[in-house]
Amino acid sequence: MKFFVGVTDNRWYQFLAERGPDEVNFWRPGGKGHFRAIEPGALFLFKLHSPLNFIAGGGYFLRHSILPLSLAWQAFGEKNGAPDFKTFYQMISNLRKDGMRDPMIGCTILTEPFFFPRDEWIPIPPDWSPNIVQGKTYSTEENPGRGLWNEVGEKIQRQTYLNSISQDSVTADGQPVYGSEYLTRARIGQGAFRVLVTETYHRRCAITGERTLPVLEAAHIKPYSESGPNSVNNGLLLRSDLHILFDKGYLTVTKDLHAEVSTRIREEFENGRAYYALHGKRFAVSPAGLSERPAPEYIQWHNEEIFLR
Repeated sequence: MKFFVGVTDNRWYQFLAERGPDEVNFWRPGGKGHFRAIEPGALFLFKLHSPLNFIAGGGYFLRHSILPLSLAWQAFGEKNGAPDFKTFYQMISNLRKDGMRDPMIGCTILTEPFFFPRDEWIPIPPDWSPNIVQGKTYSTEENPGRGLWNEVGEKIQRQTYLNSISQDSVTADGQPVYGSEYLTRARIGQGAFRVLVTETYHRRCAITGERTLPVLEAAHIKPYSESGPNSVNNGLLLRSDLHILFDKGYLTVTKDLHAEVSTRIREEFENGRAYYALHGKRFAVSPAGLSERPAPEYIQWHNEEIFLR
């Protein structure tokens, strides 16, 4: 199995290590190129900048996406490694030097990050070159990757027993899990949910096909507050006004992916012509994978518990 050791900003690391979030955005200031070094579910380790030549933690790679800086902040907030948007923007601007108001940045989304105590930091592998700018891929099939993998695995087990890493990250006998097996167990955070839903619907409103990204929002079909999961099959990408109507019960969707608009809009507001034009409309865009499409049980829950008849 392959895993990645990424060169990590020391301030970013320290800020997040103090907070211990459930997910992080390991961003890059440039908005070109995709991260394809490892598969989803693989380990992504944090190698601090020199002179701190240590591996100090890591996370599980979920997805790489190129997003406007503003959307990255809306999705992840402080989990971008900054206390506020102004600071985040300045961190990006200092590296880009182009003065763009809302630049596209690379977002590598990591779930369940872990941060080792200072006395457990791991020295960099002997083949690490000071000329490496972004990071390096290692394999568990040969050294030094195998040795590093084993050492990290032991620390993950130890932190799991101390309850600082989720039990979902290990098997029943305490062995760390990775790759596709990890993805079936992973606890996806709110930020990752938003990005995954946005990309799954190809950055278009599911019902109208609207492409204007700033007005598109990831909606839970069964709300998170009602134990709805942060899974793609419990999500819809909707135009912001439709998201509001959906959450308030004036709009729902059917199991065969059609929109259904409540008569209560007309009864309560004596309006709604633009929305009734959507009644019975088939989704303009739906996920390609069957497992990513809205799950019937969540749709049924929304139909019965939220939709106003």
